[in-house]
Amino acid sequence: MDITEIVIEGDTAGIVWRLPVLHFAGNKAGAPKIYIQAALHAGELPGTALIHFLCERLRKAEAEGAIQGDITVVPHANPIGAAQSHFGEMQGRFDLGSRTNFNRDFPLISLRDRDLLIENLERYPAVDRLKRQLIHMALGADLVIDLHCDDESLQYAYIDEAFWPEASDLAAALKMDAVLLSDGESSAFEEAVSFAWKYEVPGEKKARLPGKLSVTVELRGTRDVYPEMATQDAEGLWRFLAVRGAVCDDSVHLAAFAGPAVPLDNVEMIRAPQAGTVLFHRNIGERVVEGDRLATIITAPGMPDGTIEVRAPQDGLIVTRVSDRLVRRRGDLMKIGSDKPSSVVRKPGTLED
Repeated sequence: MDITEIVIEGDTAGIVWRLPVLHFAGNKAGAPKIYIQAALHAGELPGTALIHFLCERLRKAEAEGAIQGDITVVPHANPIGAAQSHFGEMQGRFDLGSRTNFNRDFPLISLRDRDLLIENLERYPAVDRLKRQLIHMALGADLVIDLHCDDESLQYAYIDEAFWPEASDLAAALKMDAVLLSDGESSAFEEAVSFAWKYEVPGEKKARLPGKLSVTVELRGTRDVYPEMATQDAEGLWRFLAVRGAVCDDSVHLAAFAGPAVPLDNVEMIRAPQAGTVLFHRNIGERVVEGDRLATIITAPGMPDGTIEVRAPQDGLIVTRVSDRLVRRRGDLMKIGSDKPSSVVRKPGTLED
């Protein structure tokens, strides 16, 4: 394992961030090149834990000559967000300077312009320098895996329809509970990577990208950071690397992915109609039918008629749930993956900011 370091100078005097990057060299020409990163949202740590255990396996494989494709690993992709604290709480999702989500506003370029990303980097603020160097590394790979987590959540992934159903092997290897099929219309990291591949020839969009993959994997919830889970997830990712020929392990055999694969238009975003205290009646992983009571919101504590009920708009699987129990008006409560499109028209792009 070789270790390099990306140095990002801050936008004010005396601040420097250092980003370790781990490299495992492959020994087989033509094997897929892999890029894996975690904690782009700096407080989302299940992926960092996964990588810790995966690298143990990769070092052993390296010693045995079993790594076939070059593998680049960034265990914690956002030192800038990790350094942001407000009243004792890390603020790792949004850049406090620009108020931009760290997983938005990645450059949308053609693959042939990859090297332009890191030209004259000193022209850009620190956050943009970080983003440009991350996506530059990713575009040198064939398979790109961005490890995130949700709030309270099943394990699922956002996978561009251009990679489906070929990418069902990743869902099977990690034993995901669900897949959300995205439309590739945002500037999030994984979609910026796929954009560069789709528009390798500017103006000519590829509908399918065989042999490629750029994916956001949601490794359950923010508090699901345990050695058993991380080890299990690392084994799952190892199985995927083996199936795709990046590592050599003839013992790996995958069953077909049996979970739902749901277009984003079929995801019901359950939101609070009013502010108040949330009492949930249903949990993640449960299937609901139209009309089921999902939550009660206490809007006026102690008052007659001081509650309102939130019910399921259609049948589906509860994929995520918010952990906060005091919610604002229109605050997110749940995501439900459903069999039919939602009656609420969704704008292209991500489900949340």
